[in-house]
Amino acid sequence: MADDDSGADSTEFDHDFIIVGSGFGGSAMALRMCEKGYSVRVLEKGSHRTSGQFPKTNWNLPKWMWAPWAGFRGIFKMTFFPHVTILSGVGVGGGSLGYASTHPVPKKTFFSSGSWAGLADWEGELGPHYDVAKRMLGVNPVPFKTPPDRILQQVADDRGLNDAVHPTDVAIYFGDAGKKVDDPYFDGRGPERQGCIRCGGCMLGCRHGAKNTLDKNYLHLAAQLGMQLDADTEVTAVRALPGGGYRVEAKQGKNMVWRKRVTFTARKVVLAGGVLGTVDLLLKMKADPDGLPKLSDAVGGQIRTNSEVLIGVSAPDHKEDLSKGVAIGSIFETDEISHLEVVRYPEGSGFFRLLSAPLVTGDSKLTRIGRTIGTMFREPVRTFKGYFVGDMAKTSSILLYMRTGAGTLRLKRGWHGGLTTTTETGAAPTAEIPEAIQLAHDFAAKIGGLPTTLITETIMSIPTTAHILGGAVIGDSPATGVINADHEVFGYDGLYVVDGASVSANPGVNPSLTILAMAERAASKIPVHAEIDDALALPSGAARALTA
Repeated sequence: MADDDSGADSTEFDHDFIIVGSGFGGSAMALRMCEKGYSVRVLEKGSHRTSGQFPKTNWNLPKWMWAPWAGFRGIFKMTFFPHVTILSGVGVGGGSLGYASTHPVPKKTFFSSGSWAGLADWEGELGPHYDVAKRMLGVNPVPFKTPPDRILQQVADDRGLNDAVHPTDVAIYFGDAGKKVDDPYFDGRGPERQGCIRCGGCMLGCRHGAKNTLDKNYLHLAAQLGMQLDADTEVTAVRALPGGGYRVEAKQGKNMVWRKRVTFTARKVVLAGGVLGTVDLLLKMKADPDGLPKLSDAVGGQIRTNSEVLIGVSAPDHKEDLSKGVAIGSIFETDEISHLEVVRYPEGSGFFRLLSAPLVTGDSKLTRIGRTIGTMFREPVRTFKGYFVGDMAKTSSILLYMRTGAGTLRLKRGWHGGLTTTTETGAAPTAEIPEAIQLAHDFAAKIGGLPTTLITETIMSIPTTAHILGGAVIGDSPATGVINADHEVFGYDGLYVVDGASVSANPGVNPSLTILAMAERAASKIPVHAEIDDALALPSGAARALTA
């Protein structure tokens, strides 16, 4: 590592690979590059937390929410844009720390649409990598049903779709509830695990060691092979060196005012900081003559939201505890392009009541404001009880509706220096999807509940997404994408994008498994280090068997 004023000799590098970000793309690349004999350093802007350090409820904002300007270094980040509110994850393990751990495979149309269409047999090539990703994460179906799952089944039955509801495939170790066991996945090379106790706390960070987050598999195994990982290290620049390789500049430390400036050099760099991290950095470097000025003009384009709608249903008079289980236990496939999931937070978690309003529709903000006030006057008791119930998590369900949509946004740097959104193709995303709204009312009727949404959705019809994708997509040239079919950036040898920014079509489902499968494929395209033998590079035991 050099200080901030060093001029690195491009023939001598600190590392073979520097990986920016430790989520689904970065963690897979870290392990596979270590297995292939490369020296690897991972830089993660978030903090490292062990299971016992996650919060019990989402009222513990310093441990749950990411707002470093306020001293909050949690795992959950909310970012508000003109066209969408983005929910994302931060920390060692990236989005896996606070995601719902749900792993469906997209329908066939995903593999043959978007900017990557025709550049490979994506369904055929990614198939084996989906299998590896599932085994690495320990994916299995949820073995039980909870009250919200049964209510979802009733909604499907009323529509004559009895067989359209099925358990989710999740990366959770069930075993015996609460019982600790030695690593059950990698012949003892992984950390100790504990059987899921069905507390519903998956999205706050699993406090019991049951959820198979990336720090318990990919990153854990990579560390055994020599990976270095720097938490609390935010990359601020990636610059191409004249003779090849890259200089990576970062700020290190938890104090936003007194962070240390550090610099690393590497032969190759993998950008895996998620859409908001990767695209922001690429846009900044494209505008910098000493950065990456040859980047494609497609940077920031083809942003997709999975066409999501999030609707809460608050039912304070419902007698069953709705908070127990896993974050998402079942999926209702409403048709070929859309589905509905029921989501939960653990008991005591009622933070979102501060940001919610009754679900209404309308052609203008004024109309929606009027209808919101009207709902409160027409149903004052139910509205009051819904917002001031003692434990909102026990009496509420969140409905997540997703569908395959064609419209895209563009991320660009605004006058304030940060990111903003503009529409690119098709209609702007909307929170008013009729089927989602009707499903929410049907679900609410079953439990005597009041449908609610975030104020940004109610008043401004700005949807919320936890699955932002695109911005550095695969194309056949710089005119159609930022990276080629092997995830290498056009114009910059040895620079890769391997995260949600590289997803080049709308999967219409929770995308983490797809990001991981794409990362496994990208890693498979990089040869073993020239100085070592392939057989010696791979570890013995279960991890090696999984790559076979």
